[in-house]
Amino acid sequence: MSEISSMLITHTKASIVEMENAWHGGIDNLLMHLKAHQLVEECAVLKTCNRVEVYVVSPKGSKVLLEFAKHMKVSSRIIDFLDHDESLRHLLRLTSGLESMIVGEDQILGQVKELYGLAKKAGTVGKTLDTAFNKSIQVGKRIRNETGINKGSVSIGSAAVELAENELEGLDGKTVMVIGAGEMGTLVAKALANKEIKVIYVANRTFDKAEALACELNGKAVRYELMENYIPLSDVVISATSAPHFVLTHEIISRAKEKRGKDLMLIDIGNPRNIENCVGEIQGISLHNIDGLRSISEANLAKRREEAKKAEVLIEEELTLLKKQYKRQQADTIISALYSRVETIRCKECEEAINKLMARHTMGDVEREVLDDMTHSFANQILAEPTKILRNAAEHDDERFLDAVAELFKLNGVKGKK
Repeated sequence: MSEISSMLITHTKASIVEMENAWHGGIDNLLMHLKAHQLVEECAVLKTCNRVEVYVVSPKGSKVLLEFAKHMKVSSRIIDFLDHDESLRHLLRLTSGLESMIVGEDQILGQVKELYGLAKKAGTVGKTLDTAFNKSIQVGKRIRNETGINKGSVSIGSAAVELAENELEGLDGKTVMVIGAGEMGTLVAKALANKEIKVIYVANRTFDKAEALACELNGKAVRYELMENYIPLSDVVISATSAPHFVLTHEIISRAKEKRGKDLMLIDIGNPRNIENCVGEIQGISLHNIDGLRSISEANLAKRREEAKKAEVLIEEELTLLKKQYKRQQADTIISALYSRVETIRCKECEEAINKLMARHTMGDVEREVLDDMTHSFANQILAEPTKILRNAAEHDDERFLDAVAELFKLNGVKGKK
C-alpha cells in the first residue's frame, strides 16, 4: 500500500551546521534523485534555515528514506522518521507555525508554498502529496485567520519595530536609521522590510555589510564615521551593535537634536548597551532599551502559546477531515477503475449489437443514440449500489474489502493504493 513517509532534520535535534551538511546540491537534483528510485511514486522536499524535510509516496517509504539518509551520510541521531498519519499531522502543524522556533511565525507558510511549487514544476508530485500539501496550506491560512498565533512581535528586533510603529502611529513615510548589520540588525531589517518607509539608512563599521543589508531593503548604506550626519534626518534610530562602548553619546545626540529641531525616537537593542542612559534626559528625545522590549516579547510569546492551544484543536479537526478525504480517494480510485472497465465492455458490446442489427436493418443516428443511452443506463444502475458500498467501506477502513473488489474485477494497479 502506497502512503506518505517523511524524514525530518530540524532545529529540534540538529545544529545549523548539521542541517547544512545534510543538504547536497539543488532542490531539482535532489527531487530527481528521489523520483528515480523504483519504489518512489511521488516526492517533495522542504528546505529552510531551520529544517530539511523529505516526503515520499511509496509502498516502502521507511526503507527508501533510510537508504537516502545513508546516501546523504546523515546520522540517524538527528533525523525523525514519520509514517503516513504522523507526516500529515506534522505538515498541518508546520504550516500553522507550531513547529517553528518562533511559534506562529508567518514565513514558513510562504516557504512551504514556494518549495511545494518547485516539486510540482519538477513533476515529482501526484494526487497523494497534492492533497496533503494543499490541505496544509489551507489550514495554515485558517489558523492565522481564526487565532492570534501570529500576533505580536516575539523577537527583540521585531519588537523594536512594533514599538516604533505604536509610538509614531505607523511608519508610513518615516525615515529610519539602523545602526549595525549583524544578527540583531538583520532581524530589525526583516521587520522593516514590508513597511512603507520613506528612507532606511544602514550604518555599520564594515561598510560592505551595510551595503549588503541596505540593498535587501532598498535603503541607503551610510559610512560609520558619517552616521552622525544622518541622525537629524531620521525619525527613529535603532542601534543594534555589539560594540563594547557607547555608539551614541549625550554629546552626539544633543548636536543631532539641535540640527533636527523635532522629536527623535531612539531604540537601543545593542549588547552591551549602545546609547548612554543620560541621552533620555534630552528634551524631545524618547529612549527605549532592550529590557523593556524583552518584556514585550516575552508577553507576546506567552499569548502566542495560549493561541497555539486553540490551533491544536483546529489542526486535529482538519486532520480528521484530511484522513476522510484520503479514504474517499482510495474508494474513488477503485470506483473509477471499475467504471472504466464496465465502460470498455459496454462500448464493445454496444458496437457489436449495432453491427448485427445493421446486417439486417438500416441503422440511423436515432437508433444508435437509443442503444447508447440504454446501455449507459444499465451500467450506471448496476454500479450505483456497489459505488455506495465501496465508499462506505473506505470510510470504515475496510481495506480488505476494497482489495477483494479490486482483485475480483482484476483492477490491476489500484489495489490498496491511497
